[in-house]
Amino acid sequence: MKDNKIKQNSETEASEEQENEEEDKTRKRPAKKTRGQLLQEALGLQPEDIKGVENKLYLCRFLDYFATETLDFIFKDRSIEQYEKQIFSRMESFGTGNEEDKLIKKSFENKQIIDIVHQLKTNGEELARSKGINQAFDKRMRKLSLMVTLPMFGVMIILTLLAVDIIFLFPLLCLFCFLPQIFRGSVVKKWNQFKEENRNQFYEQNRGDIIILKGFTAEILNNIRSRLLELKVPLKLISFPLYSSDYENVVLKNKSRTRGGLTQFLFHFEYPEGMEPFPIPEVLQKYEKPISSETKRHERPEKNFIVLEEIKAKDGIIESYTPTLKDAIAEEINDLLNNCDFITAPDDFNKIIPEYSPTNAIFCICGKVAEIINVQICNWKKQFDFYLFEGKECECGEKIFALSLLDDKAEVPEELKDIF
Repeated sequence: MKDNKIKQNSETEASEEQENEEEDKTRKRPAKKTRGQLLQEALGLQPEDIKGVENKLYLCRFLDYFATETLDFIFKDRSIEQYEKQIFSRMESFGTGNEEDKLIKKSFENKQIIDIVHQLKTNGEELARSKGINQAFDKRMRKLSLMVTLPMFGVMIILTLLAVDIIFLFPLLCLFCFLPQIFRGSVVKKWNQFKEENRNQFYEQNRGDIIILKGFTAEILNNIRSRLLELKVPLKLISFPLYSSDYENVVLKNKSRTRGGLTQFLFHFEYPEGMEPFPIPEVLQKYEKPISSETKRHERPEKNFIVLEEIKAKDGIIESYTPTLKDAIAEEINDLLNNCDFITAPDDFNKIIPEYSPTNAIFCICGKVAEIINVQICNWKKQFDFYLFEGKECECGEKIFALSLLDDKAEVPEELKDIF
């Protein structure tokens, strides 16, 4: 009995010693910082300074894309409703900001920007109906896909029940694979043809309203530039993608073609004539120069993790979200993934985030829209499921991974609340 008590005391002491060692390691481990935190600390900024710039750039991206490719938004009432909520939410802070921000909000109201957005969308839908198009092309694509695949599956089941030889079923299987793709290609081709044939006509008919949207976008860009100069932020550190190249006081860094065939321009702001650029602190210099795509993977083993926060999702379909860089907890996320089982998501990415666009996208750290090439459902310890989106390696040489809940009502385990 005495021996057992001594043994228990020894085990308790050993356990306490181990816990103390782990606490010491935790205290000694330096906390990793996000790029935003590094920017704030290196330049002496406040969190609201960075948030204000992000909110304004969101407005610029949306209005620029909408003014350039209005026809991409026709028959998408739900999508426009989501954008409108985001815009009003972000504009809210402008009323309590500095005088320049208040002027931006006043200009937004005086120019009736939201009314113009709705009017342009309505005009685009009228033009589409006159050409025989009465629904969004992606919705039509999904409908056609169901119309083709469901009957084919029915035929396949009947033939299976009739015990038809596999040799005769094989051509049908091939047809299953290729026919939906043929229909999809046909719909996309017809849609792109409609946009190309009517883009100039739509612009000429709505030139005044489009110019107002682009003029307001230019106002916001100049407001951001003035604020960055006031805060002494090195302008090369702030990159942003747009679809028009005719704005003033910006410098083109790169341009690329999106999957939809559009040209996307990556800019940073230009310094006023004769002004010396602000020096870039050493800790931030890696963000000024894109990493070459030829850089070997083992030379930069760190991962760029993004978590989709403020998410609105149900049954695996994601309507809206705010992508947040989580490089400060990359080690914890890697540990999480190492304890997961993975299965390929049953739906493709376009069905999971149906409204994926430059204004509702996951971005690479260089500012370009990430092209998602793989979607996995991760199961953590048979307790909790979440999405893992893998981005294609960007032209800047970086690659991002995004994590997301499948449903905004999902109960997140206590151990993972620091991540999700």
